[in-house]
Amino acid sequence: MQVPGQQLKIAIEKLKGSGVRITPQRQAILSFLIETMTHPTADEIYKMLETKFPNMSVATIYNNLKVFKDLGLIKELTYGDASSRFDANLQTHYHAICDRCGKIEDFYTENLSNVEQVAAKITGFKVASHRMEVYGTCRSCQLNH
Repeated sequence: MQVPGQQLKIAIEKLKGSGVRITPQRQAILSFLIETMTHPTADEIYKMLETKFPNMSVATIYNNLKVFKDLGLIKELTYGDASSRFDANLQTHYHAICDRCGKIEDFYTENLSNVEQVAAKITGFKVASHRMEVYGTCRSCQLNH
């Protein structure tokens, strides 16, 4: 597992190698994503950084998230009609999602890549990837109910 500082350095080198200019805003967005464990939405990222960068717009956040996603630096997590959430943890992991407050917590278990093989065999699909979530009630919501 990479430490956040290493991951940021590697990500910045990848951006530079792709011809992307490293602005203070871009570096702050990327750094925030790497350091947070909350799987934030674009609006949450904006709210966390707006005092440091008062002239930065929500559009700047979305544009940078697209660049990061296209370069494989982050994953976009979509859940139905809810806002996309973003995850800079690219290690194979899964998500537990609270059905009350929406908190998303990472968990690690044996890689379920055999699921892809089974799905391909049953459906005839050429399976590219998989994602797994479990739903329930987080500790905080259990204690506050």
